Amino acid sequence: MAIILNIIGIALLLGGLYLVSPNKKDVNKKMIAKALVIQIILAFLLVKFPLGRMAVESVSDFVTKVLNYGSKGLGFVFGPLADAGAPTGMIFGIQVLGNIVFISALVAALYYIGLIGFVVKIIGGAIEKVLGTSKVESFVAVANMFLGQTESPILVSKYLSGMTESEIMLVLISGMGSMSATVLGGYAGLGIPMSNLLIAGALVPLGSIIISKIILPEKVYEVETVVSETVETENGSETIATVKCAATKINSDEVTIDNKGDNSNIMEAISQGATDGMHMALGIGASLIAIIALVALVNGGLSIVGLSLEGILSYVFSPIGFFMGLPKEHMLTASKLLGTKLALNEFVAFGNLGEILKTLDYRTSLMMTISLAGFANISSMGICISGISVFCPDKRGQLARLAFRGMIGGFCVSVLSALIVGAIVAL
Repeated sequence: MAIILNIIGIALLLGGLYLVSPNKKDVNKKMIAKALVIQIILAFLLVKFPLGRMAVESVSDFVTKVLNYGSKGLGFVFGPLADAGAPTGMIFGIQVLGNIVFISALVAALYYIGLIGFVVKIIGGAIEKVLGTSKVESFVAVANMFLGQTESPILVSKYLSGMTESEIMLVLISGMGSMSATVLGGYAGLGIPMSNLLIAGALVPLGSIIISKIILPEKVYEVETVVSETVETENGSETIATVKCAATKINSDEVTIDNKGDNSNIMEAISQGATDGMHMALGIGASLIAIIALVALVNGGLSIVGLSLEGILSYVFSPIGFFMGLPKEHMLTASKLLGTKLALNEFVAFGNLGEILKTLDYRTSLMMTISLAGFANISSMGICISGISVFCPDKRGQLARLAFRGMIGGFCVSVLSALIVGAIVAL
């Protein structure tokens, strides 16, 4: 029964997006089908195939071990406050958010030496050849396996101004549907299994392409009019033809990845990464303080009539929880977490999930984790508009116009991945 619900859920999700697509005739159904089949195969290899599961666990253990080295720096600066086993216990602001500084510096170093760019180039090039997407959007979609919504566009920043509206939509959806490696440690610190997070991240590129190319497909232009005009010049008469056709596309052969950015050496890159990580940690901490306090305030007012924000959200998103095919006792919980993630942010949702994770079976915990993985929430729209428009000021209006659909698309990427994985685990 769970498999049937998941399959129906996938069909309703993609069908619903198709119905609201402004350019239905331009949707490349063959490419969508091909990407969906590859997504299903990839999910099967990661969650059902024994060697695939072993690989995920091995990578998970390696990533966790690397992230744990951040405790050395935290211990030097904060002493026993950085030790969860000390009498002071778990201090989220130091032990979880503080580690973001280390991870950000590490990612910046890997980015500078070209390791991230190399992986993006290999996988992105393969996606371009198989699906027929442009090289720029393929690179950005794959980069979101490692980088965040405003970090991945840096790889191809010099091409953003020349991207089509459909390509910009993919940038937004892959950004808001993804997680940055910088915050993986933060989610893990809330009790979320690293293996689940890695599976969610691996499914982002293909899911983003599927969703974005339905929401806003690439327009198939044809020459509509040819206007000829004869002009008198010093050398006689000349005929000028004006052709109304497609906007010029970026030449794939000219696309290269910018690894170094504004950094002159690796130490500068690490320093900049650490500074960015500090700003990110402070921003996340400030948001959590404000959001959790405001939710408590709203719940205080709603309690007068016997309601709560979480309770309202659980019913609003209950159809998604139903088609996830979860046990009845967890259906509304999943719906509530999805609503929390979209209305507030994924940190709050993951924090709530971490508290109940031990009571859930493998399929339920995996599906809930994947469905919550991603930056798709209301505040992310402003972050994307501001962050990406720095590289292409002329696109700011377009980004603002597409941001809401980008957020919904990013949310759907996570839900689609969860439904696919849920169906495969239930086999």
